[in-house]
Amino acid sequence: MTPAMYVLERSLDAATLRQRTIAHNIANVNTPGFKRYEVSFEGQLRQALGLEPGLPLYRTDPYHLPVGGGDLTPAVIQDNTTTMREDGNNVDIDREMVDLAQNSLNFNFATQQLNTRLAMLRYVINEGRR
Repeated sequence: MTPAMYVLERSLDAATLRQRTIAHNIANVNTPGFKRYEVSFEGQLRQALGLEPGLPLYRTDPYHLPVGGGDLTPAVIQDNTTTMREDGNNVDIDREMVDLAQNSLNFNFATQQLNTRLAMLRYVINEGRR
């Protein structure tokens, strides 16, 4: 698996987890005291791709530990800092719908990119000798 395919796979995992998290938030929009959850992934991705400012590190040997942790694992975190209503619930249905639409776009983009890369590999394997 190439690094780009690994990143796309992890992006799809994060989008799937985010979809479930948003559905959970929407299901509990009227639950008193419920605090919304969100998925943290893009920060890890930016750090792994070297887009975050910081000390530039490079691996000189494949057996060295990966720079920036290397493992992209989406994390679910609970937002305990805000309150939307008197009963303590902090789910904003408009925000959840916007997050849902954005997540769908991200999922479709990652799927399309992964399919393109797999089609290129399939072409090289099947048509490379002609």
